[in-house]
Amino acid sequence: MEEKKEIQDDIASIRSLMERSSKFISLSGLAGILAGVYALTGAAAAFYLIREPLNYQQIPFLHLVSILPYLIGIALVVLIASLATGVLLTYRKAKRKGQPIWGKTSRELLFNMAIPLVTGGLLILILLYRGYFGLVAPASLIFYGLALLAAGNFTFSDVKILGISEIILGLITTCLPGYGLLLWAIGFGVLHIVYGWVMYIKYDR
Repeated sequence: MEEKKEIQDDIASIRSLMERSSKFISLSGLAGILAGVYALTGAAAAFYLIREPLNYQQIPFLHLVSILPYLIGIALVVLIASLATGVLLTYRKAKRKGQPIWGKTSRELLFNMAIPLVTGGLLILILLYRGYFGLVAPASLIFYGLALLAAGNFTFSDVKILGISEIILGLITTCLPGYGLLLWAIGFGVLHIVYGWVMYIKYDR
């Protein structure tokens, strides 16, 4: 009986070692929660700036153009805060687990995320330049979802579920022109908080 238990323990150790070498398991659930909070705070600030109905199509075009720099500024602040928090908390978790934060797996994760993120970012800049404001929110959700889907091959499978959810929400947003900011807040805010909480319960405690 004891021999059987030792074999099972050895198999579990080998499986854990293989997972640590092939998957980046130091993503922080708390970072996901905080990123969602930052996104909701940014969305609230954007709604305050707009001061109009949720449907942006009812907003005069010139007013939308005049507040566009402020909206971009809010988005950048949310992005920087989320990235900084994610890096800090992931570093702390990696140190606690004894996993290097910068290795082959993390490099592959970042590279596979970067392709759809950079592509989506360039597309959004083009859309803004051309005045296609209604496509910015769905594009950001869809390309972010694609990035998460790619990253899910190198970390927890829960990331793929979040990615698929973001893609579906992005497609829905495309069908509901004028409600992009509201659905963006749901995608980057609410979904992130739910995902972060699940990750925290499953892997961080």
